[in-house]
Amino acid sequence: MSTLRLEPITPDNFETALAISVRDDQAHLVEPVVKSLAEASMWPGVAWTRLIADGDTPVGFVMAFLDIDWKGDGSGDVRSGLWRLNIDAGVQSRGYGRFAVEEVAAEIRRRGGKVMTVTYHPGDDGPQGFYRRLGFRETGETSGDQTVAELALG
Repeated sequence: MSTLRLEPITPDNFETALAISVRDDQAHLVEPVVKSLAEASMWPGVAWTRLIADGDTPVGFVMAFLDIDWKGDGSGDVRSGLWRLNIDAGVQSRGYGRFAVEEVAAEIRRRGGKVMTVTYHPGDDGPQGFYRRLGFRETGETSGDQTVAELALG
């Protein structure tokens, strides 16, 4: 996996990023890349988008949120974490998701963060097991209809 890297989304790889698509049975669990990039444009300075590449091959897309006012009320509850993770249907279960989560965690650490937050759809068909295996623990909170989990970065 020494060829794995994250690349910023640029005009040169924008169409490549848009072509990333999860399996059909996962489409209800994560928004498509096009929606993520549209949302990122609404959150400059907060959204952190990257194409996941293995050598010259694009394999996924990841979007983090950095230092967001979690409750939107100025209460000081500022969090950073994983917003979206899309691993292309044909290359799943090869460690690309783990790599992306680890890279987001490294970026949050680099910025002084001690905790990484993620939200996901609960249920047997959701990614709960994946995040638990990476060390995330549910907080008991929800965000909309999603479960909130955290990973200590210390």
